[in-house]
Amino acid sequence: MHIAFLITRADAVGGATIHVRDLARSLAQHGCRATVLVGGEGPVTEEFQRYGIAYESLRWLSRPIHPVRDALATAEIARVLRRLRPDLVSLHTSKAGLVGRVAAAIAGVPSVYTPHGWTVGDRISPAAGKVFTLAERLAAPLSKRIINVCEEERALALRKRIAPAAQLAVVHNGMPDVAAHLRAMPGRQPARILCVARFEAPKDHATLIESLALIGHMPWEAEFIGEGPLEEAARQLVEARGLANRIRFAGVSAKVADRLAAGQLFVLPTLSEGFPRSILEAMRAGLPAVASDVGGVREAIVDGITGTVVPRSNAAAMASALAQYVADPACRETRGAAGRSRYESMFTFDRMLARTLRVYEEILPANSTLRALVPLGGQ
Repeated sequence: MHIAFLITRADAVGGATIHVRDLARSLAQHGCRATVLVGGEGPVTEEFQRYGIAYESLRWLSRPIHPVRDALATAEIARVLRRLRPDLVSLHTSKAGLVGRVAAAIAGVPSVYTPHGWTVGDRISPAAGKVFTLAERLAAPLSKRIINVCEEERALALRKRIAPAAQLAVVHNGMPDVAAHLRAMPGRQPARILCVARFEAPKDHATLIESLALIGHMPWEAEFIGEGPLEEAARQLVEARGLANRIRFAGVSAKVADRLAAGQLFVLPTLSEGFPRSILEAMRAGLPAVASDVGGVREAIVDGITGTVVPRSNAAAMASALAQYVADPACRETRGAAGRSRYESMFTFDRMLARTLRVYEEILPANSTLRALVPLGGQ
């Protein structure tokens, strides 16, 4: 059995990258051939090399819309699929989903598409949203199934009439567990507030910095993990608010689990999301989470039980939520433990893998060896 994956960019490791990496790695470990196709070379392909994942770099696939390059990318992907002859191609993120579905149809390979957050909602302008909605509607019949990473994402697809309900599956993100020594101790003082997010839209570090300024009188320290084009603007705002000695810019880390284990509280400020993996990482570590109320965030965080959900772009509301946790170590411990229990019951990698493979099996021939290769033990 050979599954090919397609993702758009190699220049930045994000949630979709890790999702594909973990799926491809697990399939290979269970005796299934997995090959990832990705646009260009960069940190993403270095990540694949580090994990021993087979990949092919594509010359023409890139994130910006460019009719000529996109046509060349479609032809290139079709050629590679004809050569590889996979049983199925799994497409991830909107650009790879659009050109990849056309290429897979040309190559005669069945496809499954996972958008990881539809580019038809509040991520873009209304005018651009109409264009992308039409594109998604036209491309939808080319894939056998569309996997949404949360119920909110599926509901958005239905509201926008992108595809019929029967074509839209839901598989929540999941991730492998960590060793016991990587569980956090959220009750420690002073509270270290962690934000794991790329400095790039739709993430909203500005609101987080303003909220931290509002609770500057309280005992806390913060660490921002990530990089991106908006990092310098964030640094300048931190300086302007007099927080340079309270907030550490840690850059990209290959050991996010270690950083979370050293923290007491997680926060995700964002303007738009599908179903953010970073919140699941925090829950896995046993941290309470504060996050903006967008996308499927409420499907991860149970407000008032495992963390707090606040209106997006609202520094006062975020400051109030953060202040509650900073002031109350016992609350951090209780809600962190509840988050860990929720991760164990709903967001493990095995559960996600099992549900993903069930979708694949609905598409593959009845004599597919996929079920024998990978036990479907998840719920």
